[in-house]
Amino acid sequence: MTTKVAVVGATGTMGRLVTRLVEASEEFELVASLGSKDPLSDMLGADLVVDVTLPAVSQGVVDFAVANGLNVLVGTSGWSSERIVTLEHLIADLPGVGVVIIPNFSVGSVLATSFAATAARFFDSIEIIEAHKSSKVDSPSGTAVRTAELIGRSRAALGPVIAPHADQRARGQQVASVPIHSLRMQGVVAKQDVIFGGTGETVTINHTTMSETSYEAGILLGLAAARDADGVIVGLDRLIDLS
Repeated sequence: MTTKVAVVGATGTMGRLVTRLVEASEEFELVASLGSKDPLSDMLGADLVVDVTLPAVSQGVVDFAVANGLNVLVGTSGWSSERIVTLEHLIADLPGVGVVIIPNFSVGSVLATSFAATAARFFDSIEIIEAHKSSKVDSPSGTAVRTAELIGRSRAALGPVIAPHADQRARGQQVASVPIHSLRMQGVVAKQDVIFGGTGETVTINHTTMSETSYEAGILLGLAAARDADGVIVGLDRLIDLS
């Protein structure tokens, strides 16, 4: 028996990719493709909703879906820790409903973030530079925010990173005390450098996306997880074995 899927944001780059993967799968069936002018009620014939919209739209899509008992796979950036906590409180009153939030569907990106969280315990000076295509509307990226938050957790017993002159705008936006610098440029798909500074040395953990095809494996993992999810799950790292 196939799982019926509605894709919200189907006309965007990620929406088209998700749609293609769902249509090619024997486990999932595409029953609705929603664009910006389509009513959210068009998703109600589905078992699972995929949200690949915009940060300003995403929360409304998720709230509508879970209120109607539908599980959701979120591939939209902009889900801060505060928004996720609010969603967790909402989901707590809706047993059997699940939301999987994936800031980045690239397995390589998830590995790089995991490596950065490990390295964070050994350096006090840490900054992130991330670059995306010029049409990406949010900054910092969801991946950079997730990386900084995991660095913060890893360093919980050590305290904040060293970030001098953080009051100056050119020093970037701090997330979990980590300065993040965002580039939005033509010719870029996605790139992130996490730079660690120590005594007499620096270490850089880099991940570069050359093609959206790098997201395919993670999307399929996300679809499978979201179909059976109960509660809120955040990050592709929760779906793969990083031990």
